[in-house]
Amino acid sequence: MGKKIQFSLVYRDMWQSSGKFQPRKDQLERIAPVIIKMGCFSRVETNGGAFEQVQLLAGENPNEAVRAFCKPFNEAGIKTHMLDRGLNALRMYPVPDDVRRMMYQVKHAQGVDIPRIFDGLNDIRNIAPSIKWAKEAGMTPQGTLCITTSPVHTLEYYSELADKEIEAGAEEICLKDMAGIGQPAFLGKLTKMIKDKHPEIVIEYHGHSGPGLSMASVLEVCQNGADIIDTAIEPLSWGKVHPDVISVQSMLKHAGFDVPEINMDAYMQARALTQEFIDEWLGYFINPQNKIMSSLLLGCGLPGGMMGSMMSDLGGIRGTINNLRKKKGEPELSVDDLLIKLFNEVAYVWPRVGYPPLVTPFSQYTKNISLMNLLSMEQGKGRYVYMDDAMWGMILGRSGKVPGEIAPEIKELAKEKNLEFTDVDPHTLLENKLPEFREEMKKNGWDFGKDDEELFELAMHPEQYRNYKSGQAKKNFLADLQKAKDAREGAKVSIEEATAFKHAKADAIVAPVKGQVFWEFQGDGEAAPAVEPYIGKEYKEGDVFCYIQAPWGEFVTVPADLGGKLVEIGAKQGAKVRKGDVLGYIQREA
Repeated sequence: MGKKIQFSLVYRDMWQSSGKFQPRKDQLERIAPVIIKMGCFSRVETNGGAFEQVQLLAGENPNEAVRAFCKPFNEAGIKTHMLDRGLNALRMYPVPDDVRRMMYQVKHAQGVDIPRIFDGLNDIRNIAPSIKWAKEAGMTPQGTLCITTSPVHTLEYYSELADKEIEAGAEEICLKDMAGIGQPAFLGKLTKMIKDKHPEIVIEYHGHSGPGLSMASVLEVCQNGADIIDTAIEPLSWGKVHPDVISVQSMLKHAGFDVPEINMDAYMQARALTQEFIDEWLGYFINPQNKIMSSLLLGCGLPGGMMGSMMSDLGGIRGTINNLRKKKGEPELSVDDLLIKLFNEVAYVWPRVGYPPLVTPFSQYTKNISLMNLLSMEQGKGRYVYMDDAMWGMILGRSGKVPGEIAPEIKELAKEKNLEFTDVDPHTLLENKLPEFREEMKKNGWDFGKDDEELFELAMHPEQYRNYKSGQAKKNFLADLQKAKDAREGAKVSIEEATAFKHAKADAIVAPVKGQVFWEFQGDGEAAPAVEPYIGKEYKEGDVFCYIQAPWGEFVTVPADLGGKLVEIGAKQGAKVRKGDVLGYIQREA
């Protein structure tokens, strides 16, 4: 019998790579025993990354969901693991040291065994502290190599990073092939290099299916010493997600490896339950494109985990771009047309911003630069016109050191804007914040929760947690769900629902999140400025009022509510607004 290979089910990532939301607590409680009954998983990814944030956005308590999902696996002796973004912890932007340190204490208490600690720039300065804090909390730290294919990401580059992570205390190494563009032969050689030098280190491979290389990569890494393979299950496997455990098990079994058997009755039950969750509500937020594999991903290198948000962003900005093209007498772009343009622009931008591995948040930053470039070029303004602090932060070194060189034209642009590059350790730029959040909890009379988990949630996701506590998150979610159902099914809301919806809307159009305002651009000349909406402009119900780029990178579409005439403008193009700020006033028709 050959080498023993174990399987991990990335149930959280399956959903993130498919759509916007995660299953509710009650749904996770239903699926967990069935996953255990399948008998083939030694590990399950239970939370981390987008899990926490999107549960809050749905008006649900993520701490209760994590505890409920972990408990049966803990009792069954199945290891649980979570995704940890290093300097960014569980969110899209940097987290102070005291909050990051607290995360491991809270997550260990909730039943999570292993944090998969990665940094989007592979900067050891952002990874080593997390390894230390995870060990102190009693967890098993897994150091991560964010895999991509570029001239600077060599075998020696990754081997040296693995050495540094192991020296910092990592007990395992994950090859995180987040876009599935890692070349199989390369990954096999890298696995062997690490195993030859560190035979005691567990190696886990995580590869998305997107461009179609992952199955070959699975075989290569197993033949060269890998121990654990991340897999998915239907109906969310393949596409932009991960290979299905049935196919992986079959391939490795016939290659002579010692692999666990799969209880197919339980598999079919888990498959049916997952489909039930999709049909009930989660499917309304899954873009069909995310079920399709595409070799085009090899060129741009974008990861499967951000495809849901990317398709939403494309849909939001497509109308603006097509309005510009219409005024110029040019044909409109379909979603596919715009997708190809975006992929090509990412391939252009990526080397010029220093080849950051395209994983959260730097995949979003690179994608956002490219997306806004498409818009500014359509306006005749050229590239790099709309770049916010987060995008510049990546370029200037405030989030860590990019692996490659920044292009001369971007350096020159930074100089023109009086922006300075830095090589300072990123976490030293952040002040501790827990005392402030403790005071906020006390002032509001909020329960700190078991093991201070509610305090942690506020500190990690302040905006989303406040919305959750006020009940606004649930209202927003239900409104989004109704819109999604109407769009998908052509359904009509009841008179009672419509009346309640109207009563909930005021004439003031307010920012649903904090971020940077982008109005619907109307510039149609060579250096024509973006024209903001004018007083008296008419909107129909459902029209786009503006876009806000949120701190976590997503472009949020702000609707004009029930429509009417614009009577006041509250924010200028590019203005930074807080959640709740008035963007404008629309007077409804009598």
